[in-house]
Amino acid sequence: MRPVRIALVGALSGVLALSGCAGNPEGAGDAGNSTTAQPSATGSPQGGSFPVTVQAGNGPVVVQKRPERIVSLSPTATEGLFAVGAGPQVVAVDDQSNYPEQAPKTTLSGFKPNVEAIVAKKPDLVVLANDIDGVVGKLSTLGVPVLVEPAATKLDDAYDQITDLGLATGNVDKAEEVATGMRKEIEALAADAPQGRKLTYYHELDSTPYSATSTTFVGQIYGLFGLTNIADKAPDAAGGYPKLSAEFVVKADPDLVFLADTKCCGESRETLAKRPGWSGLSAIKKDRVVPLDDDLASRWGPRVVDLVKQVGEAVKKTANS
Repeated sequence: MRPVRIALVGALSGVLALSGCAGNPEGAGDAGNSTTAQPSATGSPQGGSFPVTVQAGNGPVVVQKRPERIVSLSPTATEGLFAVGAGPQVVAVDDQSNYPEQAPKTTLSGFKPNVEAIVAKKPDLVVLANDIDGVVGKLSTLGVPVLVEPAATKLDDAYDQITDLGLATGNVDKAEEVATGMRKEIEALAADAPQGRKLTYYHELDSTPYSATSTTFVGQIYGLFGLTNIADKAPDAAGGYPKLSAEFVVKADPDLVFLADTKCCGESRETLAKRPGWSGLSAIKKDRVVPLDDDLASRWGPRVVDLVKQVGEAVKKTANS
């Protein structure tokens, strides 16, 4: 899972998590019971009137009428669409959109979007995370409105994108409910974090190993719990996704290790212990290696609440040990 994995996670589903090692870092099976993360099957146009103008990543986008044939080329957007109640309006999703189970998965690609294949689905709205090969302009020329909802850089971006999807699909009320619920639950989890003990951590994107600093979206989630990121002191940390040496990690000896490469690359506490010098890491000896769902760790949709929960639980367990 290279850093590019993170950057593409939203639109491509597939880092930050967000492709490299983690084939679909953006989205997976149900990984939690958070009420804010459960997709809705209603799809009724609550609070929606058209035309509407959505301030998306590609600027103001006018959606003339309530879309009934939505194509999502972003696993994060797919999760968001179903969460706000627009599931019945979605006719096709990309090959990396694996959640929710009922999403109409196809061979469409968010990494290499094919305009002809997209148009063949007769969409009245297309949602993606990146404008690759000028696909936005090509679809717009054909009269298809396109929303670009890029990888979030902070939690507010995640909330905003949920409301964007609600506005664009005529599901305003449900979207506001989901975004507000996410915010409240995350704030409550952060407020419940143990105080006083300063813990360090290492977040692994792949076994190279690439990591993520505190400036990234996932890094800011750890920051909610007052954790200190060892990657922040890496020589090439400025890009947000430094490649660390094994010696660097050993010297830092983090209190906690979070693995976002369990599904893609099969990493675990046991595999880490086999790396030269790593068996002596405190996190390994004290069983503080936390396996994450690759998809949850690389997407910024409604299920980010489940990632925050898992981090919070690990911090609380370690702080109390």
